[in-house]
Amino acid sequence: MKHRMKIWGIVATIGMTVAACGNVSTSTTAAAPATLPGSATTAAALAQLPQGSEPVELNPADFTTEIDNPYWPMTPGSQWTYVEIDGEGNEQRVVVTVTTETKEIANGITARVIRDTVTLDGELIEDTFDWYAQDASGAIWYLGEDTAEFENGEMVSTGGSFEAGVDGALPGIIMPAQPTDGMKYRQEYYAGEAEDNGEILSTEEQADVPAGHFDDAILTKDTITIQPDVLEYKLYARGVGPVLVFGVSGGSGQEELVEFKQVDEAVAQAAGTTPLGENYLSQ
Repeated sequence: MKHRMKIWGIVATIGMTVAACGNVSTSTTAAAPATLPGSATTAAALAQLPQGSEPVELNPADFTTEIDNPYWPMTPGSQWTYVEIDGEGNEQRVVVTVTTETKEIANGITARVIRDTVTLDGELIEDTFDWYAQDASGAIWYLGEDTAEFENGEMVSTGGSFEAGVDGALPGIIMPAQPTDGMKYRQEYYAGEAEDNGEILSTEEQADVPAGHFDDAILTKDTITIQPDVLEYKLYARGVGPVLVFGVSGGSGQEELVEFKQVDEAVAQAAGTTPLGENYLSQ
C-alpha cells in the first residue's frame, strides 16, 4: 500500500470546499473478468472500475509509461517532497521521484518506476519502487511495488511487496481517467497483504500547503479492506498530483506537499537504478 496510503487539518464537510493549512495512503466458480478501460473497450466501459478481488483482462498494448493524467502527471524527473506528521507526532520526510526507468510487469504491461523514500531525522525508514502505467482512456493503474523497511540502517521487512500477475496479485486504479463524484475502485489487491480501495468524494476542492494554494482539487476517501479502522482523505491538485493527506482513523498522520520540482536526468536515472536502501539523492 505504498501509493501513499500509509503516509500521504480537518475535513469540515465532505463534498464541500476543503481547506487545510500546515507547516513545512470462496467460490468454486471463478468470477468473469471485468471489462475495463485500457482493454480496447467501448466508451460505456469508462465508468466501470475494478472492485475488490474481481479479475480483470488488460491488453498490454493499450498501456503507456507516458503518464499525463492531469491529476497526477508522472513525467520522468518530477519530484515531490512531503512532510508527514505520523500518528505519534514524529516528523518524517518523504521524497517521491519519477525515474527514467521502466519495468515489465508479470501481467505483460510495461510500467513507469517511481522511487518513494521516507526518512526520520535523516535516517532511512522506508524505501520503495512503485510501478504505474496509464491506459488508453487516461486512467492510471497501480501495478505493484518492491518495498523495504529499515531500522538502524538494516533492512527488517519487505512486507507489502507485490507484483500484478504474481501469486494472484491484481492491479488497481490509482486515478480514474475522468474522475466523477461517487466513483469507487480497487487501488490494489494482494490477498491479506495489500487490499486498498479509493472513492472520489468531490472534484471541486481546494487546499493550502507549504508548496502553495491549489484550486479544483480532487478529494478521495481511501480505505483498506484488511484494516477496516484505517481511513484517509487525500487531495490531488491538477497539474501536480497529491498535495495533502489527512489520516483521520487508524493511527495515520497528516502529510503536506512542501516542494514540487523537476530534477535533472542523472538524478531521475539514479532514483531508478540505485538499490533500495542506498541514497540516490546525493547524485
